[in-house]
Amino acid sequence: MDSVTQIVLGAAIGEAVLGRKVGNKAMLYGAIAGTIPDLDVVSRYFVDTVTALEYHRGFTHSILFSVLFAPIFGWLVSKREKAATWRQWSWLFFFGFLTHPLLDAHTTWGTQLFWPFDLRLAFKNIFVVDPLYTLPFLLCCILVLFKKRDNPQRRKLNNLGLWLSSSYLVLTLVIKGFTFLKFETALKDQQIPYVEIQTKPAPLNAVLWLANVETQDAFLIGDYSLFDTKAIVFGTHPKNHHLLGNLATDDKVKRLIKLTNGWYTVSQIEGKLYFNDLRFGLLSTDVTKQDYVFSFLLDETGDELIVTENKKRPEDAAGLLGDLWQRIKGN
Repeated sequence: MDSVTQIVLGAAIGEAVLGRKVGNKAMLYGAIAGTIPDLDVVSRYFVDTVTALEYHRGFTHSILFSVLFAPIFGWLVSKREKAATWRQWSWLFFFGFLTHPLLDAHTTWGTQLFWPFDLRLAFKNIFVVDPLYTLPFLLCCILVLFKKRDNPQRRKLNNLGLWLSSSYLVLTLVIKGFTFLKFETALKDQQIPYVEIQTKPAPLNAVLWLANVETQDAFLIGDYSLFDTKAIVFGTHPKNHHLLGNLATDDKVKRLIKLTNGWYTVSQIEGKLYFNDLRFGLLSTDVTKQDYVFSFLLDETGDELIVTENKKRPEDAAGLLGDLWQRIKGN
């Protein structure tokens, strides 16, 4: 999830663990614990693009990391904050670390919770930024800050925030199941043979959902809003895997393919070769457009392949928000 959401979650966990004992400092250190796993993003400044993608939500998002580093951070904080013991601070950091990847596991990218085992959990039932998840949670945390630590309302408010956020997370799982059936029915009605289907919410909401559908030679992308009244439309995106040629055996390309779990297309634009990760959809509400959120330029320079992620354009995001709101309201 986004940084704000993880900070709020960490603060709420800190309050739940040590709020009665240390007051607002529990929320402060909980918020810090909630952000630490995402420090893996600094790897992008030291390694190549593919390696940075592999590191993201890896070790720092694992149970092993929580077990190993919670006692260390707990010990460091206990040297400064004497209101709680080393063991109590360690529990705060453990739950702060662990709840971060548990929440991330519900997003499209997923997380390697069981690192070093090569298993990435990705339930794909909530977008990385979802105001309906974060804002009620945030409001409860802010109200908690103004209550004395021995005030029973403090714990009630914190528990309310945790309850609201958890309930919304469960609701998105229910909606995911419902929309999955809608996509399956549409494929059957349109007599489209397919190999596999994956669904995920569109940005910022759980009303509009997207489906990636694998067929023999192409991937189909469709969308469905809970307010839709017309049939689901699928856009066709040819796989074009043959365009990779000899690059298909290159180590970096094989690692990219593994990261996408095979959900990728290849495109050639003005003589340049692009590897498109379909898991995160399009920079458009038009499912026929081939403008992908994550696209990588494959530049073969000499004996080395340089993989470069396409930069996001701010104007794309601005236009997408308006189109997204219209699409959420139904077709």
